[in-house]
Amino acid sequence: MCGRYAASRRPEDLVGLFEVEKWEPEETLAPDWNVAPTKEVYAVLERPVKDADDRRPVRQLRALKWGLVPSWAKSPEGAARMINARAETVHEKPSFRKPFLSRRCILPADGYYEWVTGVGERELEVEGKKKRPKKQPYFVTPSDGSVFAMAGLYEFWRDRTLPDDHPQAWWVTCSVITTEAETGPLGVAPAEGPRSLSDIHPRMPLMLTQDRWDAWLDPSRTDFDELRSLLEPPPGGRMRAYAVTTAVSNVRNNGPELLEELPGPEEATLF
Repeated sequence: MCGRYAASRRPEDLVGLFEVEKWEPEETLAPDWNVAPTKEVYAVLERPVKDADDRRPVRQLRALKWGLVPSWAKSPEGAARMINARAETVHEKPSFRKPFLSRRCILPADGYYEWVTGVGERELEVEGKKKRPKKQPYFVTPSDGSVFAMAGLYEFWRDRTLPDDHPQAWWVTCSVITTEAETGPLGVAPAEGPRSLSDIHPRMPLMLTQDRWDAWLDPSRTDFDELRSLLEPPPGGRMRAYAVTTAVSNVRNNGPELLEELPGPEEATLF
């Protein structure tokens, strides 16, 4: 799954990297090293510009709320549960089927966090001696330092309790598509700890390599089989993972120090 990630890149850098044509400076977000569900995040998408005479799709950098609210939902209360969409079933689920066909986006990140329960902690949990085991967070990121371009979906939701001209009458929300975690060796593994991403968690965000960006963002592509082919995970061995401070477990903590690599897990031996 993807329940927390880091996104510290400047919008100017994202505009150049993704060849964005339209970006509103008032939508600038502060660097965020601890992105949690329901926060606003950057998304790259293609759609016509509102009220423009030219109705061609334009590549835009937008600030969206993480946690997809289906267009047919009566309220946005379940948004925090819609942060992920499984690649295997995204074309089938009522909440994601229509966005998958026409409202796809890329969610740029530095990488994502995942938590591993130590062996000793798991044994105590099984024995009933601990109700809440301690977990060691790991940060997963491209080993070459490139952007982690997560495949995503976005959707519009109208708050019918507000008038049309209210600035919050329309919500634009998004979800990260996840896939099975890589079972092969990491591109760069920690000195001690997991040897593969599947050792950390069975799921991971689906990373789109640059050669798939244009096809994924193109709203004119609506063929199910063609789109599903874009959900194939990239070749393995491109990622690194390393232990980070358990301070990241508290969403109130936010800063570049959360990404500092630890020499080993803070808690009990994990592997």
